Amino acid sequence: MIDHLGINCADLDSASAFYDKVLATLGYSRILDFGVALGYGVDKPDFWLGAQPAEGPASGPNREIHVAFTASDATAVRAFFAAAQEQGAEVLHAPRFWPEYHDHYYGAFVRDLDGNNVEAVCHTAQPGD
Repeated sequence: MIDHLGINCADLDSASAFYDKVLATLGYSRILDFGVALGYGVDKPDFWLGAQPAEGPASGPNREIHVAFTASDATAVRAFFAAAQEQGAEVLHAPRFWPEYHDHYYGAFVRDLDGNNVEAVCHTAQPGD
């Protein structure tokens, strides 16, 4: 349902290094780079990182957002989680099934370098995956 999502980052270089690594585990890559804004996706940029403005209405502390990236399978969720940990993300929830959402919901949650709640989720995982 989401066409695209963008977040502002306090340190765009650190944030881009983080997302280059963790999104690659899910098959996504940086498609566009405007210096102050970066777009990630497969065929089009669906997720954007922007530099936090120093002044104006969009400046100031970020408020946490939650974004869930689609993973093809449980293995990709685990790879995302491992890459995020390597990049210094705070662990919120290690990879597991979330039956309170539905029987095949397999996800992992981390807090990125700017304090956002970032998830990788597979909706078709099976026990034993």
